[in-house]
Amino acid sequence: MPQLPAPAYPAEVRARLEADAKEVIARYPGSRSALLPLLHLVQAEEGFVSRTGMAFCAEQLGLTTAEVTAVATFYTMYRRKPSGEYQVGVCTNTLCAVMGGDAIFDRLKEHLGVGNDETTEDGKVTLEHIECNAACDFAPVVMVNWEFFDNQTPESATRLVDDLIAGRIVEPTRGAPLCSYKETSRILAGFPDARPGAVEASGGAGPASLIGLRLARGEETPPRVVAPRGESGHADAPQDPEHPSGPTGEEGE
Repeated sequence: MPQLPAPAYPAEVRARLEADAKEVIARYPGSRSALLPLLHLVQAEEGFVSRTGMAFCAEQLGLTTAEVTAVATFYTMYRRKPSGEYQVGVCTNTLCAVMGGDAIFDRLKEHLGVGNDETTEDGKVTLEHIECNAACDFAPVVMVNWEFFDNQTPESATRLVDDLIAGRIVEPTRGAPLCSYKETSRILAGFPDARPGAVEASGGAGPASLIGLRLARGEETPPRVVAPRGESGHADAPQDPEHPSGPTGEEGE
């Protein structure tokens, strides 16, 4: 449980955060609706949601610290302890796991010398397994500060974290250019991404996500998945003498 009272922000930090919080709260007809972006705002300040940050949010919105803590501990995007400059999340949900996500996660744990939700000694990378990155058509997927790195392998993911640690430029497969975790949190709080060209680079869905739409429009020729009735789906498929249409026993109606 959080130890109260939480230490206060320095005066200049508090003044800046109060101005930003006022702007955020003004966007909502009910002030408590601003809690999620305010949590991102204080996370942008310290790199995680501290006791001080939760107390600040509670004060700005007229909530109890218990109400703020309940929200901050529910959503996994809010860090509860200091973390790295780069949050590396490996999807280990069903499809990504089958396609190699588990192997990627195991390789990175060994390569970085950290476990789940742990940070490298240099403070560069925090490794975390993610239940779903909502990008199954690009599996296996790794996210860095919530930007997509699609179709990864253990080898490519290892090169990725090595580049992050070395300070080399890393470009997501799709989406905006990579920035630090604190900068990402401020953007998630609802403040504009001021980097030149970053918004334009964010783009839309990738080709794998749009294939169904293109098939529906007739822009693509659908692949033959099941042989038409009357044709054998496979030369070696066993035939049922009672139902010569195929091994499943189904006949044309």
